[in-house]
Amino acid sequence: MKRHRRSASRPVRHDRAPHVVRIIGGAWKRTPIAVADSPGLRPTPDRVRETLFNWIAHLRPDLAALRGLDLFAGTGVLGFELASRGAAHVTLVERDARLLARLHALRGKLGATQIAIASGDALAVAARLADCSFDIVFVDPPYDAGLLAPALDAVRRLLAPDGLVYAESGEPIGAAQAAAHGYEIVRADRAGRVFFHLLRRRPS
Repeated sequence: MKRHRRSASRPVRHDRAPHVVRIIGGAWKRTPIAVADSPGLRPTPDRVRETLFNWIAHLRPDLAALRGLDLFAGTGVLGFELASRGAAHVTLVERDARLLARLHALRGKLGATQIAIASGDALAVAARLADCSFDIVFVDPPYDAGLLAPALDAVRRLLAPDGLVYAESGEPIGAAQAAAHGYEIVRADRAGRVFFHLLRRRPS
């Protein structure tokens, strides 16, 4: 049977989620995490995570004292990465039952007792959490869900003094946009279609 060659003018897609991602540092380095075929699920790429955690280590070298919140956990790779590197406590929030089951299974496999898993809508769970209870919050919702802005508003009160927010999106967050939500940009970069930022609360 004749095989049809891919037309040179037809673009090759590189935006599909990988089937497996891996923790890239710490006690659980190289641990694979399976990626479910779920709409909007888009794990943070290795290159982005490496840059992000270099930023965090530079700004907050006291990793063992950090308390983290992964508000749209998905695969949980950001939260597990933080715990792998020694964070004192990490909370993962997810509403999809299948993804929740995978998070619980991975926590059990690793014996990750410092990780708590909360089931429910991200914004609803955030509303129930205590003020100033986290040092780093990961905000990485599906790009087309319109959740980034309300999530940034929701987590601002959750930040401890000198707390940081990681925000990932399909478009850059400008200084004026960050300021409108009460933040200033500490770091920002881009990897392909992924724009990622570290934010902190603007001084009162």
